[in-house]
Amino acid sequence: MRWAILATLACASVAVETSNRAGLQVSDLARLRSVGEVQFSPDGAAIAYSVASNDRPGRPYSQIWMADVASGRSTRLLADGESGSGPRWSPDGKRLAFVGRSAEGAGLLVRDLASKKTTHVAEVTETNHPLPSSGERIAWSPDGRHLAFVSATPGPEVDANGDPMVITRYLYKPTASEGETRFNDNRRTHIFVVDLATRGARQLTSGTWYEHSIDWSPRGDEIAFVSNRGPDPDRFFNYDVFAVNVATAAIRRITDTKSAEYYPRWSPDGASIAFAGTTRPLTSSETTMEDTHAWVMKSDGSARREIGEAIDDRQGPPEWSPAGTHVYFTVQRRGSVSLMRMPVAGGAPDAVVTDRGTVGSWSLAKDALAYAFTTPESAADLFVRSAGHVRRMTTLNRDALSERAVAPVEAFTFKSFDGTEIEAFLTVPSRPTANDVGAGSSQARQRAPLIVMLHGGPHGQQGPAFQPKAQIYAGEGFATLMVNYRGSTGYGQRLADAIFRDQNGGEAKDVLAAVDAALAKYPWLDPDRLGVEGGSYGGQLTNWLITQTPRFKAAIPAAGIANLVSFNYTAYYHDYLAVEYGAFPHEQGIMDLLWERSPIRYVHRVTTPTLFLHGEHDNDVPIAEAEQFFIALMDVGVETQMVRYPREGHGIRETGHVADSIERSIRWYRAHFALPGS
Repeated sequence: MRWAILATLACASVAVETSNRAGLQVSDLARLRSVGEVQFSPDGAAIAYSVASNDRPGRPYSQIWMADVASGRSTRLLADGESGSGPRWSPDGKRLAFVGRSAEGAGLLVRDLASKKTTHVAEVTETNHPLPSSGERIAWSPDGRHLAFVSATPGPEVDANGDPMVITRYLYKPTASEGETRFNDNRRTHIFVVDLATRGARQLTSGTWYEHSIDWSPRGDEIAFVSNRGPDPDRFFNYDVFAVNVATAAIRRITDTKSAEYYPRWSPDGASIAFAGTTRPLTSSETTMEDTHAWVMKSDGSARREIGEAIDDRQGPPEWSPAGTHVYFTVQRRGSVSLMRMPVAGGAPDAVVTDRGTVGSWSLAKDALAYAFTTPESAADLFVRSAGHVRRMTTLNRDALSERAVAPVEAFTFKSFDGTEIEAFLTVPSRPTANDVGAGSSQARQRAPLIVMLHGGPHGQQGPAFQPKAQIYAGEGFATLMVNYRGSTGYGQRLADAIFRDQNGGEAKDVLAAVDAALAKYPWLDPDRLGVEGGSYGGQLTNWLITQTPRFKAAIPAAGIANLVSFNYTAYYHDYLAVEYGAFPHEQGIMDLLWERSPIRYVHRVTTPTLFLHGEHDNDVPIAEAEQFFIALMDVGVETQMVRYPREGHGIRETGHVADSIERSIRWYRAHFALPGS
């Protein structure tokens, strides 16, 4: 399930040195900002980028900025109260298109850089239908006279939100529901083209499919896109690549495989298409155990080649070099996200960005690379790499973090129960702890509590990149342990596959082995003050772990599964466990195995005080999962609370809710660790 989220410590046997600065505080969350989408201008002289901020009530919002490469100066393009994301340059570099809200209205907007005027050119309608791994939503025509964009139109079904509510679709739930919109709105996303001179828009595609991830061909005649056009697309996830003729609206199928293709990108000469893809015949619409790799093919779908095959790690959306000689893509690797490039003609991969941290959005110019990068010390900033030199273009959080001590994160590996090597990351508390914590020491009471923070997925990873919650815990004197258990990405396909038909099995043992390894490596950790938490799959693992051991003094599962059987039939998607177990629950005895691995089956074993956090409108992991386990723990007599966040889906997004959840978590841990101030 999705949801997820340095300096090296020189000596493992002592705690971090005393600092005069306090660690990150919950109140700092509203001050943190991060760079989102990044795109070079056609001439490479400027970079358009978005900045996500948290200083307004509700969820984070995004604004458009532009950086002058030569001077390094950045300018915000939108006024207070306006918002925008996904800026895309016109071919002549004189305008920016983006989706957002300005004084002229919300939708598709175009900013003229000379006149500084923003024009509303088309309405954009959203859908609450889950569109996994969707890519570009706007694209310029090569002559700069038109914009293609993705917008939703009503489907043929009866309105499921009426009175009475009539349900006819297999995927009848949205990703998250707000207000009275409890079910799939049944709108379909289609491709539109707007003439910028007249602002007249016409619809190119139609039907009951969803089209997205668009790219206008360099020749100007076609727009590539992704769609699932199988006979039963609600039940079987199978993205393929298509192209629509701009003049005639005729659709051409480019791929027809049982595996999935994502993010098509035309080569500069229009003769080839790069894309991300898989090879297995069954893929989940929610997550995938199989790593996506970079591929290229001719524009007619022939000569398909997996150019990322040499790199045994999960790869992101590909992009061509300006000359068309290489394909670039991100790679998840041992907790970090790097940027690599592969020569199209064949050969070894080149490492472009391999610094410790996470590469986000990125863009290429003729001789330079612009990219968003989350360092171990700060949320994402804008960087430029040219001629072997790296320049940091923004320091968005300098003021917010200048008075804070950013805790270091150390990586270490250990052998798990069966000899498998697993990597974990320890965030060292900012507050000083005892330097001498030997047996019988009077200072042993000063040992640091340890919070195990589990990532979701399960096919995801954690690493050294700046993690606000771990930093806030460090400021409280808590160490945080992040474990890339089996099933995680960034360690090759074999480790990702090791969880097959074994949820709440080997990976849970990996976590317990990680705790033992951390306690042995860092004797200043307190073995009697252990907490465990996680979101989504991390919440599921938290639920499971407290049924297997009493060693955790407090637990905080967020959006976690308690009953794999009920979850399968109440989530908005119903193919996730089929992929993870190789068959649907009613087949091959899978139903019994799901019940065997459901935490709620073993609730009688639980003694750990448990705080449940859940979004009221979560359809990824319905809140009924928390409700079941909460009542079951009540029946057992275990101390428990359930906190339900209105307006939230899968994962907590509103800044006020994020702050509340962290403050509650700290109070929960302090109370059950018997710490001062609890």
